[in-house]
Amino acid sequence: MNPVPPLTSHPASPGADHRGPVLGAERALAPDLIRGAMLLMIGLANAANFAFAGGPGLNGSPHGLERILNFLKITLVDARAYPVFAVMFGYGLVQLARRQRNSGATPGAVRKILLKRHTWMIAFGLVHATLLYFGDFLGAYGIVGILCTLLLLNRGDKFHKIILWIWGAQVVYTIVVVGLTALAIVNTSGPAHGMTNSPNPSLGANSYGASLVDRLHEWPAHTAYVTGFTVIVWLGIWAARKQLLENPRDHRTLLTRVAVVCMSITVLGGLPLALVAAGWLQVDSAAMDSMNLLHNVSGEFGGPGYVALFALLVGKLTARRRTLSLPVVAISALGQRSMTGYLFQSVSWMVLLAPFTLNLGDRLGNTAFTAAGAAIAVWTTSVIAAYQMKKHSYRGPAETLLRRLTY
Repeated sequence: MNPVPPLTSHPASPGADHRGPVLGAERALAPDLIRGAMLLMIGLANAANFAFAGGPGLNGSPHGLERILNFLKITLVDARAYPVFAVMFGYGLVQLARRQRNSGATPGAVRKILLKRHTWMIAFGLVHATLLYFGDFLGAYGIVGILCTLLLLNRGDKFHKIILWIWGAQVVYTIVVVGLTALAIVNTSGPAHGMTNSPNPSLGANSYGASLVDRLHEWPAHTAYVTGFTVIVWLGIWAARKQLLENPRDHRTLLTRVAVVCMSITVLGGLPLALVAAGWLQVDSAAMDSMNLLHNVSGEFGGPGYVALFALLVGKLTARRRTLSLPVVAISALGQRSMTGYLFQSVSWMVLLAPFTLNLGDRLGNTAFTAAGAAIAVWTTSVIAAYQMKKHSYRGPAETLLRRLTY
């Protein structure tokens, strides 16, 4: 999710009707570790989009190791990373509301804080999309946050069970799409239709001014599409009401079932398109359309699937040792500053990969591996920087600004 900072807060001062930002000692490990780790996935997806000036960001005629890179990207990353942040966004909404209520804040004050925060997120998203990257999620999650605040947060447990039925229906729908895709593959008869990138004018523009104008045209449609993630955010709200990530060891059976079922769906659902992307399967355009649909529908299950996997990992880490390893602490520090990390990535892609800046994808020759290498390097840099911020008790510039505007 648009990756966003955890929606949590400090204790209220005497006489205050709300709390401020959360104290470090109050934080749960799992949400921060999930956000920090999944920013690598976000980087792999967005860097490739920048390098190829469109999505999904891959070489349509792969050779050698590019085949494996394409296969892994389609199976594990594309349309599978962003749903994780949608789940975490919903989880954070409940965390913030709960802490505000527990501190004695009035229902009206809680609603005011949430609406104010999400309104500012829309503004952040507009600035981000205009200046850096049309594929912004901050503004969309701001809109979703307002809708959830007004329509979902104050509902009872019985109402929130509806989302489980919705996801059950989604499983049935995915099975139907699997059947249709299998038929389309078996009945392939036309000319082979390989993977191609859908161009984004702003990513291929030859000047910053031209890219800025293009982004203003592209952002509204992208934002409208992302608001459809509300059902994924709602699942995060349900999970937060059960406090699944605060106490992962207490919910190991449920988390294991979610991880197995959802990751099986998301991996197997991405497999047909991944085989085409790797150049190991050839089908006609009708089959490609079915594969793309299956890839996107099954990708939504990557949200709860990855979240459950990381929650199980945290359960094991906290059970085995009292002191966390340095990599876990550093990645969690990035998760605490995920908005800053997300925006830092967009700045990096603009500098490293845009046609009018360093354009490393073309200059270094192998665009796919250059994009992947840039994503890993930028994410690693952000992990190190976040750890240093943590050591010096600095939240991060984006988080600091948003909290000042909110509180």
